[in-house]
Amino acid sequence: MKDKLKAFLFDLDGTLIETVNEISDATNDTLRALGESAVLETQVRHWIGHGTRELLVSALADAKKLSITEIRSWPKLTEAFHTFDEFYLTRCGTRSHLYPLVREILDEIKATKIKMAIVTNKETRFTTALLKAHKLEQYFDIVICGDTLNAKKPDPRGIHFCLDQFKAKPDEVIFIGDSSIDAKSAQNAGVTVWLMPYGYNMGEPLENSNPDRIAIGFRDLLDVLN
Repeated sequence: MKDKLKAFLFDLDGTLIETVNEISDATNDTLRALGESAVLETQVRHWIGHGTRELLVSALADAKKLSITEIRSWPKLTEAFHTFDEFYLTRCGTRSHLYPLVREILDEIKATKIKMAIVTNKETRFTTALLKAHKLEQYFDIVICGDTLNAKKPDPRGIHFCLDQFKAKPDEVIFIGDSSIDAKSAQNAGVTVWLMPYGYNMGEPLENSNPDRIAIGFRDLLDVLN
């Protein structure tokens, strides 16, 4: 694939950056502000993937001992979202860190003609803050967030947008993610998908997602660069 590779598309949380610590902090900041008990970081890890709003819905359902459906109709949910937004924006970049070799491999890709994009379900305001905090903005030609298009992963529209912009065919792209959401999104778009073993997959084995490859880490990307 090396000779025809035109682009790498990356998920963000759990793929490029370990973010569970600060997401957990913001979640518990919000719960405490609402008079609820804190949740465990291990729980938050399982809730990451569908965007921060879905994560907060899960956290509130757990804290209040209510169903997801009941939380969705809770009159104060919009206010809770705003509270979380304020806390998480102050937390972005405070306890997150890049996974090993991420910056070094991104530098190697940047030195080639291969394009790079992010396709994440994280909302734009948080994605922008996180990329800025870790000085990653310069690497990516396109950043697709959960609110960029009228669709989120596993819907393939974010990937299709990148393919169109890069004038690339599905077999000229590799999607790098960490979860079944990423695998399904890539498979829905017909592109190769590699999953990193250290991220957030809601407690499920990566093998169940049938990725094209389960990588050991970012060093594996060198297999198609060298």
